Amino acid sequence: MSDESRPSPAETPAKTSAETSAETSAAGRSPARTAAVIPAAGRGVRLGPGAPKALRALGGTPMLIHAVRAMAASRAVSLVVVVAPPDGAGEVKSLLDAHALPERTDFVVVPGGETRQESVRLGLDALPPEYGIVLVHDAARPLVPVDTVDAVIDAVREGAPAVVPAVPLADTVKQVEPAAAPGEPEPVVATPERARLRAVQTPQGFDRATLVRAHGTVTDDVTDDASMVEQLGLAVVVVPGHEEAFKVTRPLDLVLAEAVLARRRLNDGF
Repeated sequence: MSDESRPSPAETPAKTSAETSAETSAAGRSPARTAAVIPAAGRGVRLGPGAPKALRALGGTPMLIHAVRAMAASRAVSLVVVVAPPDGAGEVKSLLDAHALPERTDFVVVPGGETRQESVRLGLDALPPEYGIVLVHDAARPLVPVDTVDAVIDAVREGAPAVVPAVPLADTVKQVEPAAAPGEPEPVVATPERARLRAVQTPQGFDRATLVRAHGTVTDDVTDDASMVEQLGLAVVVVPGHEEAFKVTRPLDLVLAEAVLARRRLNDGF
């Protein structure tokens, strides 16, 4: 995207701290730029039959488009890489082309792999070398506020190798011995202290070299990228998440997301 398509200084809104950091240099060096990788190759079977989860409509617009816009809403993010189903990169590219997206942000679509880890790795491989900070964001979290995105970026810029947004748990959690067969009673073995537990969200932010090392080292099946960094013995820190950054996994989640989006449009003109 050329500089001609970018807003003029008079048109540019007040900068966030993440954007200000992105535009300043330290000790004569240009700071690393920030990119977001959105793995969107999953089928999302728990949401029911139909199109892949990321392509399901939310307020008349595919969830993936909402997720892409959420990342591009941060003025610190200058590149979004969407990792499409292995046989659906063309369809996803056409989808992005058909929707209005911020002109200041570049967008790339690459085919994904058979697993989420493989898809994230393929997204990392597509990043130009100047991108030293990477966000990994679930396509199924379409409504994350920009303040949460910026908080993650700021924490990485301040030196954390891995950052996750998270929220406290409202429910008491029980650790159980899994049942031998579905539906059978499960014995409780422990009740973790709720005050020390958090429900983790995305985008998760990383120093690029750290995330690349994690994907080249950890082979276990994991549910998020931060746990891979944990296995390297490196620190992962938590910043406050947001209740609207929930994951759309089941049909009831889609109903809630529609309600949140309708409220935003009514109150904020979103």
